[in-house]
Amino acid sequence: MENQVVLITGAARRVGAVIARALHARGMNVVLHYRASRGEAEALRDQLNAIRPGSAIAHACDLHHTAALEGLIETCLQGWGRLDALVNNASTFYPTPVGEITETQWDDLVGTNLKAPLFLSQAAAPHLKKTAGCIINIADIHAGRPLKNHTVYSIAKAGLVMLTKSLARELGPEVRVNAVAPGAILWPERELDEIVKQRIVSGTALKRQGEPGDVALAVLFLIRDGTYISGEVITVDGGRGLSD
Repeated sequence: MENQVVLITGAARRVGAVIARALHARGMNVVLHYRASRGEAEALRDQLNAIRPGSAIAHACDLHHTAALEGLIETCLQGWGRLDALVNNASTFYPTPVGEITETQWDDLVGTNLKAPLFLSQAAAPHLKKTAGCIINIADIHAGRPLKNHTVYSIAKAGLVMLTKSLARELGPEVRVNAVAPGAILWPERELDEIVKQRIVSGTALKRQGEPGDVALAVLFLIRDGTYISGEVITVDGGRGLSD
């Protein structure tokens, strides 16, 4: 794993930052994409470089600007001359009840959760083919079980799962493409009622909330060990999908 280069979108905080730390701890060099969380991204970069000098770069980019995505790939190439894995983690999440959905919300949610992964994967593909690399999309269990009042988000994540399967066919045999679908890992940043949280946790087979590290380990597995896996979705939800 040493000297492999991984680009992680939305890497400044929450699950993305944990993924970055986990991959870096296994010897990988990381490009930490962020949009607005500059302080957190640069702090993480500095922490990782203190552990292993020259092993992390922070790069700001608005993923809605398709023309700017090539710059993320160029950062990887300028830093280390290669790209081994792309983790499409960046996501936007908020409710869009039917009857109140706006075109702006559609463009935002689909843009971040589906459009950006497509065009970033397209830009990365030629370089990933050279390294027999992989793409990992962070999907959601609600790609298959729509979340009430989150119609657009659920549609976008469902599209991301199909994008995963389509890219696996299009980019094979050189590039593997898979997804990780988390369940109750981190609660949304907006306030969530404790009763709702408890109901969600009780609906899992393991009767507990997951941790960002659980997602990071799934990503690590797909990069390091899943060399004969492509077009698949690994669900990390504590067995929540088994509930009625």
